[in-house]
Amino acid sequence: MRPKLLLATTCRWFAAARLAMAFKQAGCAVDMVCPADHPFALTADHGRLYPYHSLAALRSFRNAMDDAQPEIVVPCDDLARAHLHEIYKQDYARQGSASALCILLERSLGDPLYYSLINARSLLITFAQELQIATPETAVIATEVELKAWIARFGLPAVLKTDGTSGGVGVRIVESEREALRAFELLNAPPRMLRAAKRAVVDRDKTLLIPWFQRQRPVVNVQRFLPSRDATISVACWRGTVLASITAEVLRTWKPKGPSSVIRIIDNSDMLLAAQKLASRLKLSGLYGFDFVLENVTGKAYLIEMNPRATQTCHIPLGTGHALPIALAASAVGESIPESASITDRNVIALFPLEWQNDAASPFLHSAYHDVPWEEPKLVQSCVKSRMRLGGRLTYENLNKILAHMPWRQS
Repeated sequence: MRPKLLLATTCRWFAAARLAMAFKQAGCAVDMVCPADHPFALTADHGRLYPYHSLAALRSFRNAMDDAQPEIVVPCDDLARAHLHEIYKQDYARQGSASALCILLERSLGDPLYYSLINARSLLITFAQELQIATPETAVIATEVELKAWIARFGLPAVLKTDGTSGGVGVRIVESEREALRAFELLNAPPRMLRAAKRAVVDRDKTLLIPWFQRQRPVVNVQRFLPSRDATISVACWRGTVLASITAEVLRTWKPKGPSSVIRIIDNSDMLLAAQKLASRLKLSGLYGFDFVLENVTGKAYLIEMNPRATQTCHIPLGTGHALPIALAASAVGESIPESASITDRNVIALFPLEWQNDAASPFLHSAYHDVPWEEPKLVQSCVKSRMRLGGRLTYENLNKILAHMPWRQS
């Protein structure tokens, strides 16, 4: 049976297009609800694209789900996940858990009892600690007085983060009380008018307009900083069981505390066990990412946050037990998970387009497996150009040199 999936996204992330391609290669029919001009539209034989309107977000998602009639819905960013949670909440209040959308969302995302916990960093960390999962000390900070008290107890440096952000946005590492108070003031402020207007006009993303108008303040968390290196595990879950996983250490990032640009595939039993514990207790279904730090001296893994959505490594097929779309697609229609081959035997992977953007002459582009979708040249060219327009360090002068390598393949 060919399962039908609906990917849901509120932004034009390249990773969502890669995920759609991976599900198609796994034998799925894939539609997407997304903003106009999404990169997925540049791929061959793409499914139906349903329009996402940020000022009518829930209606956009409802219309797409009603028309597509998918087996499961997969959110590709944090705001998309929040929209789906809100739709469940509204439909449950009106019709109870027997409504068609409630059934679809519970099937796709897992037990709704835990939706609010999943979206709150500090609550998730507290929950993890109850499961005997190692985590840094974390707390919600509402005032400067609370922040000073936390610093007095746990010391500096520390990390300040806001809920609902990703990719390094809303994260500050602070080394002094003065720096911490300044970071808190910035992170705790409602969106600025100019930022909301820029997002609406330039990026065609109106999601900040309502928070700006209503003067909504983000939830700010403070977390103890550990001398460490970053690591992550992406998992496919079904009704509380981890079906497949990809565990990696981060070698390079696109910007400080930002998304990974180069990763090393590793085995880490503590990270996998932590993901399995959380998936089981939260009764998760779908795609998730868990971020960790590995302590420099001991190598011990500490959970720092959970991404309740598909992450940028979810699409990479790394063989049986490590091919997330294949595992999720089979489980969604009650079939056994087929065996599969890995796309590479290299354990270091350069993620496209971020490592190209970091350095067009990066040695990782040749020594690592470079995860470029060569089979979709329009997607590659559009992505490279769009990254340059957004102010990346890639220049037009080396664009031709980059695209000249289009026929190049890596095994």
